[in-house]
Amino acid sequence: MSDRFTVTYQVRSTAADIEARAQGIAVEQSVEMPLAAIDDPTVLSDIVGVVEGIEDSGGGLFLVRIALATATVGNDAGQLLNMVFGNTSLHDDVVLKDIAFPPALIARLKGPRHGIAALRSRLNLPGRAMTGSALKPQGLPVDDLALLAEHLALGGLDFIKDDHGLGDQHYSHFAERVRACAAGVARGVRSTGHKTRYIPSLTGNLDQLRAQAMLSREAGLDCVMLAPMISGFSTMQALVHEYPDMAFFAHPSLGGAARIAPELLIGGLFRLMGADAVIFPSFGGRFGYSKDTCRHLVNNARRADDGMRAALSVPAGGMTLERTREILDFYGQDTMLLIGGNLLLTRERITAEASRFARAVRDHVFA
Repeated sequence: MSDRFTVTYQVRSTAADIEARAQGIAVEQSVEMPLAAIDDPTVLSDIVGVVEGIEDSGGGLFLVRIALATATVGNDAGQLLNMVFGNTSLHDDVVLKDIAFPPALIARLKGPRHGIAALRSRLNLPGRAMTGSALKPQGLPVDDLALLAEHLALGGLDFIKDDHGLGDQHYSHFAERVRACAAGVARGVRSTGHKTRYIPSLTGNLDQLRAQAMLSREAGLDCVMLAPMISGFSTMQALVHEYPDMAFFAHPSLGGAARIAPELLIGGLFRLMGADAVIFPSFGGRFGYSKDTCRHLVNNARRADDGMRAALSVPAGGMTLERTREILDFYGQDTMLLIGGNLLLTRERITAEASRFARAVRDHVFA
C-alpha cells in the first residue's frame, strides 16, 4: 500500500449503516466516483481511501478512521484541507476530528519556523508565561490606536496586537496604522526597557498580504497575525515561506464555520501551516469551549514529538484580570494570556492596570 496518513471522523449514524457510511467517506475523500468505474489497478490499490477502523462512541456517534494517500496532498496546504474534508464537510453528519500527520507531510509543510523558544528569546524572557492585549475598538482613528498601544507598552506587556477586525478601512489604513502603532510601542519600549512586540493584523488578497508583511518588516516588526480560515491555508503557507524572519500568530476567526474539531483545526492544522502562536477562545470566557477542548487544543499546539516546533498557546475571548491565576494554573508557563476588553475598561488607568497584569503574570508561581 502507498504512503498513507490516518484521518479520524466523528460520524452520526446507526449501527446498521455505519460501515457503508464509512466506506462512502473513504471514497468521497479520495477518488469521488464509483469504484466500479475505475479500471486502473494502481488507483484502486494506492489512491482509494481505506477504512481502518470504526469505534462506537455511543449515542449514535462513531469514530471512523480512514487512511488517505499522502500523494493526493502534494505540497499544498490548501489541498490537504480539501483531501481530508472537502466534500465531506458538506454532509452535516460528519465532523473532522483528528489527523495523524505523516513525517513526509510534516517535512513538506514544516510547521512553525520559530515557536515558543524563539518568541521567548526575542523578548529575553525567562521561563514564565507571557502577556498580551489588543488594540480596539473598531472605528478609532489611527492616532488614538497608537496612543493606546503606547499606554499598553508602558505597562510592560509582552505583545500588543491589532484587533482582528482592523483591516485597511478608511478610518485605519494599514500603512498609516502600522507605522503609528509601531512608533507608539517603540516609545513605550524606550521608557520601560522591555522588548514589547507589536503584532499587526494582515488582511486582503495575497498581493495585499505580501505588501503588508513587507511594510511590517520595514517598520521594524518581526511578528504578524493572520486568520488562516479567512486568508486560506495555501496563502498562509506562502507567507510563512516568504517571510521566514516573521513569527506568525494565527487568529481563529471563522474557525467555527466548519465542522472541524477546534483542537485539530487551531491546535493542529494552524500549527502545521506554520503558526508560531495560536490564539483560541478559552473556557470560561464569552465562547463555549470546554476545559477538555482547550486542554487537547493546547497539547496539540505544544507537542514537540512529531518533528515540528511547539507553538505558543494564546487563550483569549473574554479573559479578565481576576482570572489570571486560574488561567495560568490551567495552561502553564508556555502561554500568552491575552486580555483585551477587560483592560480597556480601566480607561485612564490602563497603563497602571496593564502593569498590574504584567506583574501578576511575571510573579506567578507554578505548582
